Amino acid sequence: MDNRQALGSWLSGPRAAAEEAGVDFGYRGQQLGLPEEGPGSIARPGRRIGALAVDWALCMLIAYGLITHHYGQSTGNWAVLILFVLSALTVGTVGATPGKLLFRLRVVSVRGGRLNPLRGVLRSALVCLALPALIWDRDGRGLHDRLSGAVQLRV
Repeated sequence: MDNRQALGSWLSGPRAAAEEAGVDFGYRGQQLGLPEEGPGSIARPGRRIGALAVDWALCMLIAYGLITHHYGQSTGNWAVLILFVLSALTVGTVGATPGKLLFRLRVVSVRGGRLNPLRGVLRSALVCLALPALIWDRDGRGLHDRLSGAVQLRV
């Protein structure tokens, strides 16, 4: 490798440098045996963030309208608790929250089929912690999905 290539590789990032060296990363979900595009493929970050925003807005409305009757720190705290309950109940049973249904996403087990309700509770707790959801692997799965054995798919 030329010194200019080594020095300039930081501009394009480690993935681009590895691809230049001949490493084949494949597409998101290839290691899991999922299609590259269309139904059954890994959900893209934009859809996932949009679904979370819808769920969060719904939880804030519930907390504001039914519990606190004003907007403040307590509304946000109640919204986190409501998000946990909403996510645990819906992902653990039907495989999708209202936001995920709106964005046509579904949470399933990596082995196929519906996610175990206990794994749904674990996944929901990790989503409420926020940090595990910000750490992604090369398939685009967050740490919360990896630890709970789940994957978010497009429907």
